[in-house]
Amino acid sequence: MDTYQHYVQAELTSWLYMMKKPPSIGGRLTHGVQRKINQIIPDKIHKVVTAAIENIVKAVITGSSWIVPKASESLSLKEREMKVRTRIKWYRNSASAEGAITGAGGILMGFADFPAFLAIKMKMLFDIAALYGFDTKNYQERLFLLYVFQLSFSSQKRRNELIERIENWDSFKKNLPKTYDEFDWRTFQLDYRDYIDLAKLAQLIPLVGAPVGALANYKLSEQLGRNAMNAYRLRMLEAKKP
Repeated sequence: MDTYQHYVQAELTSWLYMMKKPPSIGGRLTHGVQRKINQIIPDKIHKVVTAAIENIVKAVITGSSWIVPKASESLSLKEREMKVRTRIKWYRNSASAEGAITGAGGILMGFADFPAFLAIKMKMLFDIAALYGFDTKNYQERLFLLYVFQLSFSSQKRRNELIERIENWDSFKKNLPKTYDEFDWRTFQLDYRDYIDLAKLAQLIPLVGAPVGALANYKLSEQLGRNAMNAYRLRMLEAKKP
């Protein structure tokens, strides 16, 4: 194992520790409040939001027109990750600019940020997967992207469940939903919306919306990129085990 692989292994170990931490008291309280709020919201609203997010994500993950970067099979892990970091930086900056523009427009433009930012994050995942050598046209690989997405935008309690699926992907993928329609979109949207609400609520406020939108999109994109890198590192290292 070379020096860079030692570095990757150390980062991966630290990341897994963070993903498996028990929920903090503050996290449990916040999640409890959000759960109460979700119980108050009429089921009709939940269905509308679920359908909206489902349709946006489906449009992205089933789009045959996506052009993903190709990485030579001869590239070392270090070389691949240099390319991955470059792509994350590009998407991070694009998302930050998009957040600033929509945040400057107040409430109406803030709502427009939702589908735009969602599409940027999903496209970034496609590029990262391709650079690590995974086939993004494969149905199972596209579902893996959804679980990485959920892992990044959910409560700590939920992360504890999702990291187990990602760690044991070869076993878990045998029981995946047969179609996108069977995927648990309601849980997906609740996890995502609860997490994003906390990070981006102030983006809807005039004057402060632009800097908040830029910073929130920057940090959330960077977080997703970091989690995706470690999720694929985990799979690549597992594949090399005898």
